[in-house]
Formats: sequence, structure tokens, C-alpha cells
Amino acid sequence: MKKSRSSEKSPDVVLIGAGIMSATLGVLLKELQPNLTIEIFERLDVAAAESSDAWNNAGTGHSAFCELNYTPELPDGSVEIIKAIKIAESFEVSKQFWAYLVEKNFLRSAPEFIRTIPHMSFVWGQDNVNYLKKRYDALQTNHLFKGMEYTEDPQLIEEWIPLAMEGRDRSQKVAATRMEIGTDVNFGALTRCMFEQLQKMDGVNMHFNHDVKDLDRDSDGSWKVKVKDLGTGQKRTLKTKFVFIGAGGGTLHLLEKSDIPEGKGFGGFPVSGQWLKCTNPEIIKKHHAKVYGKAAVGSPPMSVPHLDTRMIDGKQALLFGPYAGFSTKFLKNGSYFDLPRSIRINNIRPMLAAGIHNIPLTKYLIDQVRQSPEDRLEALKEYFPEAKMEDWELEIAGQRVQVIKKDEKKGGVLEFGTEMVSAADGSLAALLGASPGASTTVSIMLTMLQRCFKQQIMSEEWQTKLKQMIPSYGLSLAKDEELAESIRAQTSEVLDLNNPETVIS
Repeated sequence: MKKSRSSEKSPDVVLIGAGIMSATLGVLLKELQPNLTIEIFERLDVAAAESSDAWNNAGTGHSAFCELNYTPELPDGSVEIIKAIKIAESFEVSKQFWAYLVEKNFLRSAPEFIRTIPHMSFVWGQDNVNYLKKRYDALQTNHLFKGMEYTEDPQLIEEWIPLAMEGRDRSQKVAATRMEIGTDVNFGALTRCMFEQLQKMDGVNMHFNHDVKDLDRDSDGSWKVKVKDLGTGQKRTLKTKFVFIGAGGGTLHLLEKSDIPEGKGFGGFPVSGQWLKCTNPEIIKKHHAKVYGKAAVGSPPMSVPHLDTRMIDGKQALLFGPYAGFSTKFLKNGSYFDLPRSIRINNIRPMLAAGIHNIPLTKYLIDQVRQSPEDRLEALKEYFPEAKMEDWELEIAGQRVQVIKKDEKKGGVLEFGTEMVSAADGSLAALLGASPGASTTVSIMLTMLQRCFKQQIMSEEWQTKLKQMIPSYGLSLAKDEELAESIRAQTSEVLDLNNPETVIS
């Protein structure tokens, strides 16, 4: 590991956590201002080992093509698509940035982290069929969902996803939508590649097995970051002008230690996950899609069931789940004391209020924790009727911390999404929450730059560079169909998404 003593003493930027968020921010900042010095600290011994790892997250290029929780049915029976449009647009922004990095040879060949695979929604029962048709009709009003197919024909669905139809009662009402331009993204591989390149840059130092223990505001407005080397036990303090906390479930603790007023009142509710992983190569070969269904009442977004084809470590995999559970840990490699240690006087009321208002979620999690292997198999059979226990094994997935925040009317609410918290002077930012997370990282980091680097981002130099990296920067892909189509065509070409050899099949 190369050393840079001057930057270690007082770097311009400190990034906490070696996940996709810190990697993206680090690359953006070095592209925008190459002379910045950056120190990166990760508690584990490898990058992307928590939420960004392929086994620990949804692994879908979340573009809202198939995730039904982004298109809720409203009391009047209509389907709300605002969030879906925002997520679809954000994913296109991410693809532009990745394409820029591939063209620059900053990232290796795109198929190492992104491939094409159809995104599908699949439902059964007349009420769900009616909902899916309304969803399809609503999405057709926006060009970002152009090309989506809808069918209630069991034979066509069997052609698309044979596992879902083999052995199914043909009198059962079914429906599906399909988007051929869906993608599978290995965020673990992407994150590690970005960090490998970052470490080669002047002024960047990365430290694994280093735990950030405390954050203190100095009298001059800068931050003192107290770090412990978990290998040697040595402690040291760095001074920096800007801190980004992108530590996944570990972010809340550090945000609380920063003591910024903007961080008061936030709490976290941990949700763990498990997958059923297929071990039968013949079954894996028969399924080539990401198939999402409807979530159970009260379940968190990360628990939306899906029968999911992925590429992990260069091999095709098939997962079903995730099955939700409860643990007081905030990280997969965290402590059982994480939840109790997060409770403060300023967040007790929001946390209690959120708990009272989310009784269905509590019941759902209790039911999930009590599930037997047979129960998990029955859930799988709803998507794959002929599934057999011997073809699947349980895989522990990642840990998510859903955001709890103050609410004037309810006292506290549970937020199913991501929340950017930043100091008023822009000297510190922290990212809380979960889905859709990784897929919208670039948009999230651009918002953070607008909050925390207000003067720099308005400069001609930064504006020119941002438009070079993200051609649609400052424009609306959701409103400009011609721009959206040209951007999609360009990124698909660079990311090799039109190549039949890179389609998962």
C-alpha cells in the first residue's frame, strides 16, 4: 500500500466505508478535481463486503421495470408511477457514468459487472392481474418504459419463464410484463474495480481493517477523524475539510457521533435477509430473467420476492428470496448491540412512534423468523411450482437498516428508501437507508455534491466535466424522449449490452 504522509495528516476528503457509494464519490471527486487528497477507511479486509456484495443485495439494475413496490396502487384504484420514473431515470444516469469510465479505460470490460437480462413482473389471481394491467398502462405514458410487453397468455409466459409455468394450474389467472433491456449488475465487482483504480491515483490512500471510532468538529469548522488500526491496535487522528459516511448500516452510529443538528432524530430499524440458492445446473440453465412479484403486506422493499438470474464470479446463478428476518445487528459483520447503542434521547420518540405505526411489519418479520425450510420451499413454489428441496440451499444475505425519522404529525415514520443527511455548511454528509440504493448511486452522489460542494459545482470547470461524464447532466431524460433514446443507445453500445454474447442465456 502506497503512503502519502502529507495527505494522511490532513487530507481534503475522508471517505468512510468501501462500498459502491464511497467508490462512486471518490471517482467523481478525482475526476472533477484531480489534485484532491482522499483517505478511505474500511473496517473489513476487503472492499464491497457488506451491502455492495453480489450475495448481499438485490443485484438488479434497479430501473423500476419489474419492481412492483415502486408503483403502488392508490386508494382510488389508480397506479402511481412517479417513483418508478425517477428510479428509471436515475439508473440511466448511472449507466452514463459507467460508460464514461469504460471509454476512459478506468473500468475493465463492461461484461465483468453489467449484462443484459429481461426484467419481468409476474402475478397470479384476478386482483393482481388487474393491478399489473393498470401498472402497464400507466407506465406506457412515459417513454422510459417503451418496449415493455404485457400478456395474460400462459403459453407466452411459459416461453419467457418456463420454471414459473411448469406444473401450474392452467385455470389460474396469470399475467406478466417483460422488458428485454433489463440488466444484471454485480455491484461488488464494480465497486472493487473502481477502488483498484482509485488506489493508483496520486493523493489517494485506502486503509482496510481500520475502524473509524469518532468524529469531532474542530473550532475552525474542519473535522477530526479518530481511527483505529484493527490489526495493530494503533490509534490516530486525522483532520479533514470534508467527511462522507457511506458505511451502510454503520452510518447511523457515526452520524450520531458527529453530533450535527441535521442528524438529530434519526433512528434505524435493521432487517436481515436470506436467499435460497439453486444448486442444480440444469434448473439454472432453464431460467433467464429477473422475475419480481408482489410483496407481502407490511414487508420492507428489500423483501419483494424474486426468482433471479445473476452472474456472480463469472458463473450464472439462480436465487429466490429474499426471506426477511430480524437481527439487532446493523451490519452483516456487525454487533448485536448495534440497535440498542443507536438509541438516543433525540430519537426515542420517532423510533417508538414508527414501531407503533408499523405493526404489520413487525408481524411480518416475526412470521419470517419463524419460517421452517418447508415454509421457505412453499414460498418458492408460488414462483416455481415444481421446486424440490434438494435443489436449493440457504444463503445468508446482507443486513439493511431502514431509516426512521421525525415526523410532526406521527412522531416518527419508517422510510423505505435512501436518505442523505448533510451538515449545514456542507462539511459532512451521510447516507442512510437501503433500496434502491446502489443502482441510483450516481444520482445520489450528484445531489450530495450540489449540497456540499456548492461553489465548486457551479464553476465552469466542474460543469464542463460533469457534462462530459454524464451527457444528460442538467437535463431531464424523463421529459425528453429523443435525448433518452440517444443516451440509451450510446450507453448500451459502450457497455456492450447489445452484444448477444453478453446476454445472460
